[in-house]
This record gives sequence, C-alpha cells and structure tokens, in this order.
Amino acid sequence: MVAANVSGSQADLISAAAGGNEGAFDALVGPLIEPGYKLATVMLRDSEEARDVVQEACLIAWRKLAHLRTEGGLRPWFLAIVANQCRTRRRTRWWSVIRLPSIRVEPDLSPSDFGSDLDLDRELRKLSATERAALLLFFYMDLPLVEVAGVLKVSPHAAKSRVHRAVVKLRMSMVEVPL
Repeated sequence: MVAANVSGSQADLISAAAGGNEGAFDALVGPLIEPGYKLATVMLRDSEEARDVVQEACLIAWRKLAHLRTEGGLRPWFLAIVANQCRTRRRTRWWSVIRLPSIRVEPDLSPSDFGSDLDLDRELRKLSATERAALLLFFYMDLPLVEVAGVLKVSPHAAKSRVHRAVVKLRMSMVEVPL
C-alpha cells in the first residue's frame, strides 16, 4: 500500500522491491543502513551486536516490504524495525550475562583532547537506551518528533517529553564542578 507521502520514484522502487527486485530494495534501504547502525550502536552499546541487528533488520524489511504502510515514510519504518530488533536482543538470556568490554586500541591523544568527550560519553551511558535513542534520533539524525515517535513506538508528545527529560538529565549531570 503506497500513500501520498511517497514520491513517484520511491513508490516505483517499493513496488519493484516488493516484487522481488533486489536492486530496488538496495536503493531503498541502502541509505538507511548507516543511520540504522548508529541507532543500534546507541541502543546496544556494542558495535558487533549492532551490525548483527542491522543485518537482521534488513532481512525483516525484505520479508515485510509488501506490508509497508508509508504514511510515515520508509526511514521511520526501517528504524522502527532496527529499534525493535535491539529491544529483542536486549531481552535475550545471553544479553543479561556479564559482558566484558571489547579491547580497543585507541590512538595516543593528550588528556586535553578527550577530557570533555569522556565526560559526555560517561553521562550518555548513564541514560537508558530509549533516552539515548531519542537524543540520537532527534539531535543527531535530525528526525522530526513525529518520526522519532514512530521509531520509538510512542506518541509525538511522549517522544517530545523523552527528548526533553534526557536533555535535562544530561544538563544536570554535566554541571561544571569548580576545582
């Protein structure tokens, strides 16, 4: 079912992809893989798990493309699939087992280069996965609140309040402490 929000060329691509055309599907979903990966990384905090989730989301999108309702557009639909896969992944038994952080080799930087980044990263990690996702979708990906709501499966007002609460939490935790 193709709605009025979709341009003619995108509607043709959706029809072709739903008919089994892999090139059309790649043209539709290809540009969404990087934003999907960023969302999954924010929600899961593990790049390998995020890659797996995005791959599974692409497979699900391929299977469910015929059921696409495009009132909200293709991007929120695909990002909602990614977010749902992240939630499913976090609910599995193995996700709750103690996980050791992967060893990463960082380039040599002076402490002044990354001090404030570490503070922000530490405070972002204290937020819940949905709060981090709301911030990423709204501020980093510049999605309107209606699309953020679609991805998070909440109303636009709830999405607005989640973004606001996450920003307030960050501001409160990032207050400069005098030395």
